[in-house]
Amino acid sequence: MKIDLTDTTSSKINAALIDARRAIGTATVGMVLTLVIVTDEGSAYDALKAASDASREHPSRILAVIKRPGRSPRARSQARLDAEVRVGSDSGTGETVVLRLHGELAAQAQSVVLPLLLPDAPVVVWWPENAPENPAKDPLGALAQRRITDAVTAENPVQQLAARAASYAPGDTDLAWTRITPWRSMLAAALDQRHVKVESAVVEGESYNPSTELLALWLAERLKIKVERTVSEGPGITAVRMHTKDGDVCLDRPDGLLAKLSMPDQPDRMVALKRRETSELIAEELRRLDPDLIYASAVRYGVEKLHDTTVSSEVVDSPTEKPTAASASEPAAKPATKKSTASASRTQK
Repeated sequence: MKIDLTDTTSSKINAALIDARRAIGTATVGMVLTLVIVTDEGSAYDALKAASDASREHPSRILAVIKRPGRSPRARSQARLDAEVRVGSDSGTGETVVLRLHGELAAQAQSVVLPLLLPDAPVVVWWPENAPENPAKDPLGALAQRRITDAVTAENPVQQLAARAASYAPGDTDLAWTRITPWRSMLAAALDQRHVKVESAVVEGESYNPSTELLALWLAERLKIKVERTVSEGPGITAVRMHTKDGDVCLDRPDGLLAKLSMPDQPDRMVALKRRETSELIAEELRRLDPDLIYASAVRYGVEKLHDTTVSSEVVDSPTEKPTAASASEPAAKPATKKSTASASRTQK
């Protein structure tokens, strides 16, 4: 069921939600959280589809905030709120409200969203694109227990990771981190099978791929080893090789679908390591609402080096210098043989 409201208010939107639930015979609210999506018209369809699919696992009230401040002074002075209410089959297992904020109201989105939040339920804010520099201090981000960004949509994804590290607050996370969950799980399981010391590692992936950088940072921070970051043609992360005295532990995924796990003295195994849809990533993030401390330690590990614009750099461990990860900021058209290295001190897409 869809209800269109023009030049409306938050109280009228709440009344429309109640009327819509009664009309389809679901007066009881069974939603577990409010998901606020801050987007634009161009990205709204894909973001709403991903959120609707994720709501099948996490019934939610989805509030899509689309700001239209206007370009002319006259347009900016004409504040207006338009809304589209979707309930039932048009909104997965929850409710969806598309809010279009016109004029000066675009700068006061939090005043519109606050009355529409589910009472006594967690709030998650997701920026599919154009995330603020400091999500926790953003007026909408301040309402949330969890704040989800996506570094891959930035103009310079690796520098965006540096910004995420500098502004990190408990509750922040990034879909670039969520994408490497299967990689982290597989590598951790491989090391559980062979209790050997990893001496160094190599992470291969596309240039400008923040997930590749985060995986290298995670290995370096957790294992206290030197990690070399090399550029491949992709898609995404293509391989991780961990060097031990008995031989290499290698997880190789050249096609973005199926990976080969190779370990010393064991037969090679094929494992599913498919690149996941955005809806799956959002569903994973909604499973936990507590701070992700592992993400925090990984993204902040050697963050100053992420600003380096050189193709190749190497960091020397010392008690006074924080180990860092390499920059993948060389142009994508450079040959795949270009390398950047990450030297770190302890050990997902």
